[in-house]
Amino acid sequence: MLDLKELRRDPQGLEIKLKNKVPETNLTPLVALDEKIRALKTEAEELKSKRNQASKEIGTRKQKGEDVAAFMKEVGAMGERITQLDHEITAKEQELTHQLAFLPNVPMDDVPVSPSPKDNVCVKSWGQKREFDFPFKNHVELNEKLKLFDFVRGAKTSGSGWPLYIGMGARLEWALLNYMLDTHRKNGFMQIIPPLLVRPEIMFGSAQLPKFENQLFKVKDEDYHLYLIPTSEATLNGLHSQEILEEEQLPIKYTAYSPCFRREAGAAGSQERGLIRTHQFNKVELFCFTKPEDSQRVFEEMLASAEEVLQGLGLHYRNMLLTTGDMSFAAAKTIDVEVWLPGQNRYYEVSSVSNCTDFQARRSETRYRHKKDKPQFVHTLNGSGVATSRLMVALLENNQQSDGSVLVPKVLQKYLEEEIGILKAPHA
Repeated sequence: MLDLKELRRDPQGLEIKLKNKVPETNLTPLVALDEKIRALKTEAEELKSKRNQASKEIGTRKQKGEDVAAFMKEVGAMGERITQLDHEITAKEQELTHQLAFLPNVPMDDVPVSPSPKDNVCVKSWGQKREFDFPFKNHVELNEKLKLFDFVRGAKTSGSGWPLYIGMGARLEWALLNYMLDTHRKNGFMQIIPPLLVRPEIMFGSAQLPKFENQLFKVKDEDYHLYLIPTSEATLNGLHSQEILEEEQLPIKYTAYSPCFRREAGAAGSQERGLIRTHQFNKVELFCFTKPEDSQRVFEEMLASAEEVLQGLGLHYRNMLLTTGDMSFAAAKTIDVEVWLPGQNRYYEVSSVSNCTDFQARRSETRYRHKKDKPQFVHTLNGSGVATSRLMVALLENNQQSDGSVLVPKVLQKYLEEEIGILKAPHA
């Protein structure tokens, strides 16, 4: 949620910044609505003051035995108008909040201004693309012999886009999750196992609602109105909603594993089969609450922790600073970490680290207090640490051998009971 005081102070300047993110942004109706609300409040306050004075006058005249019928009628009319104004103010404030909820966060000044992801800026590259001296396969083709996933039975139980990990595929996925959580705990993040269903107000706080309502899975009946989380960011952001934290508690750094659930619109293309784009995927999330002056430092710490995961796995990746038009709704600055997938002949995002400044904190009413000062909003930051489905694809495709087997990175071997160093076809 944007700061209404900032909107009042410089609506034209704010609109220019927001247009860099959403070109059709028009703040004129919002400014007019805010001015109308303030005018109504002024009228209501003046009437209440007059009513109080009139009530005192009535009391004085009654003591003198004077007729107060006209004054009583006047006070009654004031009361009716005040009630009418209060109802109108409430309705218009709700409309103002609704309109504010659809405005995105303001991009930081160092974010490239462009509507196109083609203008994202590579700020770092690590490792090199693997050169193959044999015809390499994509992960779906490799799986034909390795039997790590069963896409047919996954579709049988739930429909397309719901992956089923089997045997060594399930064990390797679990090894990845444990490796990532160990890495982030070592780097100072507290591990959380979050609920997978959350209330509407929690989704609103993380800025998933109301804008992304149609992309979410939900449970709604006479007993429950809950949403399946598209990322554990939603739950983690809500952990301290409507709280005032003490300065000494900050920064609070969480890491959490959870399945994530998203409606993926349209059918995946031929290059996005298998694990590339699914309705359910596993992810280790990083989430932090900080003081505003510390948010850039914490942003870099989160990014470094995500990169450490990929470096330990020996995977080539690049960091892309996203343009204003490619950032998420809640982000003020984002760096995507993209790994190279040979089978798709392109880079794919496996981590997205974002500084959301005080945007989510305003929606969740999460503040902190410096000594006896007035509480102020925290900054929130989130990042994937990382999403395993595409990471699994990267591991399989980049570590494949000419005979169709796959080398297992050393950092994962300790999580497999037999310290398996190579994946082979089950019958081999």
